[in-house]
Amino acid sequence: MEPQTLAFNADLLRRYDRPGPRYTSYPTAPQFHAGFGEKELREVAAASNGDPIPRRLSLYVHVPFCESPCFYCGCNRIITRDKARGDAYLARLYREIALSAQLFDRDREVIQLHFGGGTPNFLTPAQLGEVVETLRSQFRFSDAADRDISIELDPRFVDADDIAALGRIGFNRASFGVQDFDPAVQEAVNRIQSVEQTRAVIDACRGNGFRSVNVDLIYGLPSQTTEGFARTLDTVAQMRPDRVAVYGYAHMPHLFKPQKQLDASLLPSGETKLALLQLAIEQLTAAGYLYIGMDHFALPDDELALAQARGGLHRNFMGYTTHADSDLVGLGVSAISHIGDSFSQNPRDLPSWQAALDEGRLPVFRGMRLNEDDQLRADLIQQLMCQGEIPVAALERRYAIDFATYFALALERLAPLAEDGLVRIERERIVVTSRGRLLLRNIAMCFDHYLDQPAAIATPRFSRAI
Repeated sequence: MEPQTLAFNADLLRRYDRPGPRYTSYPTAPQFHAGFGEKELREVAAASNGDPIPRRLSLYVHVPFCESPCFYCGCNRIITRDKARGDAYLARLYREIALSAQLFDRDREVIQLHFGGGTPNFLTPAQLGEVVETLRSQFRFSDAADRDISIELDPRFVDADDIAALGRIGFNRASFGVQDFDPAVQEAVNRIQSVEQTRAVIDACRGNGFRSVNVDLIYGLPSQTTEGFARTLDTVAQMRPDRVAVYGYAHMPHLFKPQKQLDASLLPSGETKLALLQLAIEQLTAAGYLYIGMDHFALPDDELALAQARGGLHRNFMGYTTHADSDLVGLGVSAISHIGDSFSQNPRDLPSWQAALDEGRLPVFRGMRLNEDDQLRADLIQQLMCQGEIPVAALERRYAIDFATYFALALERLAPLAEDGLVRIERERIVVTSRGRLLLRNIAMCFDHYLDQPAAIATPRFSRAI
């Protein structure tokens, strides 16, 4: 991979601004189908146990509840203040944990556990501890130093005592949503959150043994200005989180009902949105952060940056991770699993997920098995997203192909991007240049077999490059 440099070119970003997948998987979720169900999931899990060296496991637990709606949100969540719903949800979750654990040999270690949502801290620390202990009783957790137990937290509904309790349970990574500290933006998106409460919980994480803290920001929100966002970036840089994610807001109220409550007239222009992105890049890199790829920045000594440097970075539905050698088991409503050469997803609506578990079934409503072409392209796109290059010679050896012949159409699509200086095509590899690092998804789209097909029309997993 080329040195960690970024070249911000507004003209290029404007020209390549088109809808496209974020490639947390390949094939992407719109390709999943109802022909893959519980029977198929059991088959692929059994096959994964039979591998000569079975992969370790990563567990993802989805908690869908939020106490307050954020109007920009596109996540699968349920707005409620009724804490009793958490107890009912956990009762079914424990059934799913028991059913899922039976699929895997006990000698397969869990190297990663992540709670996402929604707002996972809708559950109390005691409830979260109960979930972790239930998982420990059903799966074998690794004692390795690089084991991760992570959680997404809303700083508005957690305090220092809660963080201390989570540390005692074993959590060692946390991610906090901030989006923007500007009061006008917070009011526009219905998320009032002070700098002080955010700093307090970040400090509490550090004081309770958390190895890493991530902060999420969003650019392109209503009422956002370069001046206000610059102040937010300065404030976040002073807090010194290990990782910062800076996402571009995609306004799609036809897909995400909460966005209908936003005043679209307050959205920044395309030019302002580009300026906000440029600000984020300039201020975070000036503060010492490295651009990992696809909206993510990390300090040089963070494990994401170290994994990328040694070629061990991985990307999946949880974003960037250091655990490339693991099968992902998704638990909870809408959760996605990646086991062996398959993807599978739980129902996205709570009643269907509950009904399956009440009937004693694994709650799978769609998925797919990857064919050889899918596996090759998934490997290629994974390398591109994580390492910033396509290892042509290595892929030829691994899959017994002639790259130029096999990917003739893709290379034809890639040619204009090469002419624009986004990639450099060499004999043994294709390298993303500093001009192309902000356009990784556009490069990946050249190799996406499904984009010409009807199911690839924009879905909730699609957003614009800027």
